[in-house]
Amino acid sequence: MPADAIRLLVPHDYTAWEPLWQGYQTFYHVDLGPEVTSLTWQRFHDPAEPMFALGAFDGETLVGFSHYLFHRTCWAIGPTCYLQDLFTAPAARGQGVGRALIEAVAAAARTAGAARLYWLTHESNTTAMRLYDRVAVRSGFVQYRHNLTP
Repeated sequence: MPADAIRLLVPHDYTAWEPLWQGYQTFYHVDLGPEVTSLTWQRFHDPAEPMFALGAFDGETLVGFSHYLFHRTCWAIGPTCYLQDLFTAPAARGQGVGRALIEAVAAAARTAGAARLYWLTHESNTTAMRLYDRVAVRSGFVQYRHNLTP
């Protein structure tokens, strides 16, 4: 996938992004609801928010996205970049879209002065993990969650 086919998503990309966003939620068996979807999209386009969305395009068709954000860390002076979501349309899988999106996020992180890019995936996502094992190093950390709302 050529690098020029990846760009920041802009407000008029919503109608192309939303079905992929729903596909991502279906993949992870969640329903975040329209209010979360709307607020998430707004945050991507708010200059005060450290959240961004990249889209991978095949011609005019959006075939994948990555959502990432920057946050502070006690372990470095610069920001850390968290790649929160990565999704490729089923018809575009195996064509380098996921790798290209990761590389684009890494480039954005370097530009922002981040020392680290990291992400999580579910242990059952073995297809994605084959890619991740080629482009990154497993940290060995295990994630725990303490839900604060019912």
